[in-house]
Amino acid sequence: MRRSSGRIRWSVLLPVAALVVGACGPASSSPSGGSAAPPTASGSAAQSGAPSAEGSTVTGTSCSAGATEVKFWTSHTPPDSDVLKKIVDAFNAANPDICVKMTIVPGAETDVAKLITAIRGGAAPDVYMADRFTVPQRAAEGVLAELPAEVAALKDQHLEFAWNETQYQGKTYAIPFDTDARALWYNKDLISAAGEDPAQLDISKGAPTIDLVNKIADKITKKDASGNYDVIGWLPGGPHEGGVPGAFDQGWHYTWGFTFGGKFADTAACKVTPTDPGVVAGFQFLYDWAKQRDPKAITRWVSTNLPPKPPAQSHPLWTQKLGMTISGDWRIAEQVKYAPNGHYGFTYIPVPKAGDKSATWAGGWSMALIPNSKVATQAVKFMTYIAGPEGQKVYTKDSTHLPTIKSLLADASLYDPQHKAFLDLLNVALNRPPLAVGAVYWDALTSAQGSVELNTKTPADALTEVQDSVQPQLDAVGC
Repeated sequence: MRRSSGRIRWSVLLPVAALVVGACGPASSSPSGGSAAPPTASGSAAQSGAPSAEGSTVTGTSCSAGATEVKFWTSHTPPDSDVLKKIVDAFNAANPDICVKMTIVPGAETDVAKLITAIRGGAAPDVYMADRFTVPQRAAEGVLAELPAEVAALKDQHLEFAWNETQYQGKTYAIPFDTDARALWYNKDLISAAGEDPAQLDISKGAPTIDLVNKIADKITKKDASGNYDVIGWLPGGPHEGGVPGAFDQGWHYTWGFTFGGKFADTAACKVTPTDPGVVAGFQFLYDWAKQRDPKAITRWVSTNLPPKPPAQSHPLWTQKLGMTISGDWRIAEQVKYAPNGHYGFTYIPVPKAGDKSATWAGGWSMALIPNSKVATQAVKFMTYIAGPEGQKVYTKDSTHLPTIKSLLADASLYDPQHKAFLDLLNVALNRPPLAVGAVYWDALTSAQGSVELNTKTPADALTEVQDSVQPQLDAVGC
């Protein structure tokens, strides 16, 4: 990425490629992929919902002749994209003069290369589903349009942290759509088979220590005849899918920085703080854990068990190759669909020592308008529907994410006991700082995490590099 003073500008990296799964007009097939929140699976196959590397089309409600078309892009994939499509279909049925066409576009939270290419080529969508913590940066880049006053007036309906992530220099650039919380998921069967009692991790006992989780995990871990990992008890950090730098599931830099009491930014001073002692301590934990277990062997296991763009059903937690993982509320719906006969539980994220307060954090996505949309009025109408009470209620119930609309948080009909536990975690969840370099900062921290987990850099050196790289870019755009 190249930077100029003032606004941030992106170089074009990839051609546009997408999978139409939407609700109007003839369907077509093209290459697919992408990620749900967090990064997960590849595209869906027509009718069956099965993933396909080539991509295929899912048709929805037929649109009325002459309806105004609104193009909607998301990187979400099954099962979450199935719920999005359900909401789109309902909107189109209720608004026959508008046809929302939903397209799954390969990408991830911080990857907008295809969007930039589409904007420059005059083929941009009207509505874009943006990872909310990146909205201030996208606004600073000029990739998102300021929303009208009637949208800004929705502020008090939403959770404060979620709304704050949609703001840049006092203006609104997106509508919050969902949120979540993170916990330690565990496979009771693998724990029992290893001779340990899963009840040790019952959430009623409070947060387990890292030492306890390591003890249980090491008994689950198995190697094959060649000395390679076959089953891993848990993977607290990374690498990410395909063995690239980053986190396995939700073992991100933020997860462990927060767990060790770290602070990632001082927004009042407009400073990033990756060298905060708590952040460094979190990275040190990841460094030491990997060093004790052979970083290269761990990378081989991840590359085998979580290749790039894996379908959700192949997650090692469901295939009995992983005993425990830091993950989120979305796994509730996945377990029902992909591992209905398994026995799983979840508890608080492990803490450094007994009695410490467990930390969790909340993220989420948003609906944003692309500049110069020729159908902005219709696009905003759709955005306020899908991110409003109607859309969020369906998404909360069917995907087991959490809503950002306050009134829905109190709707008991949306939450079974498991889901309610994550709702309770939301009350104490921390959040990523909303920065105009949010995506840049994430990517820099991810790169640092990769080098630390490979033991090629010390935490202090890696995080100092993050500081030296990101702060000048934040200085250029402001907070």
